[in-house]
Amino acid sequence: MKFNDSGNSRVTVPAFMRRKSGDPPLVVLTAYDAATAALAEAGGVDCILVGDSLGMVVLGYENTLSVTVDDMIHHAAAVGRIRQRALLVVDMPWLSYHISVEEAVRNAARLIQETGADAVKLEGGSERVGVIEAILNAEIPVMGHLGLTPQSVLKMGGYKVQGRKDSRAERLVDDAGALQEAGVFGMVLEGIPVALADRITAAVQVPTIGIGAGPGCDGQVLVIHDLLGLLPGKVPKFVRQYADAHTDLTAAVSTWVGDVRAGRFPTDEESYS
Repeated sequence: MKFNDSGNSRVTVPAFMRRKSGDPPLVVLTAYDAATAALAEAGGVDCILVGDSLGMVVLGYENTLSVTVDDMIHHAAAVGRIRQRALLVVDMPWLSYHISVEEAVRNAARLIQETGADAVKLEGGSERVGVIEAILNAEIPVMGHLGLTPQSVLKMGGYKVQGRKDSRAERLVDDAGALQEAGVFGMVLEGIPVALADRITAAVQVPTIGIGAGPGCDGQVLVIHDLLGLLPGKVPKFVRQYADAHTDLTAAVSTWVGDVRAGRFPTDEESYS
């Protein structure tokens, strides 16, 4: 059954779930401020994710582990002021849902109340079921995240593809079932083999959103800085860069610097009388 887009109406959690068929696939993109939110909205994405990846692409950290709830609120609130149609999901950062169920619910509520978001996302499998159920009991929708979970980078020993061994693949399939049973409305599958992503997608009744998980998921997500080439350096294998913004913008800045130093800026037209 084809999805019939309802124009400019806001994408809700139930509407997102109805896209399980992946026809057409769901499109999710990260955003971290007014400018990136405006790009995502203008581009027509279905969902904006304020990821804790902001720690790396916006705040300059080596990984996501230094990101706080206050960081997430600061950036997600900016996105929330701009978004018009897309579903808005905010990552729960490391340690915001690990210490106690009560603290997890309180942090999730802050992320909703102080940003205007529609849902939160957290990482992990069956070990997170109790936390997910408690957050859902507070009437807050939850998205799951399996596979390469960046908040587990220290335990994993780096950003490595997960689920290549049969035992780990079976565990991820079981975790996906546990997340669905707990009540998540969707789940990100990151950094896992295509066959495993396809298997999980077929096994669950909620949309799967792939990043480094092949084309068989119900949707795809990328980090906007990777998509647009906003930062220098190598990007992961699963990224396709649609622009080289860093090079183009650096050239623009360099041209302006040269104009100022040569006395070509500002001109009379750019000055007040």
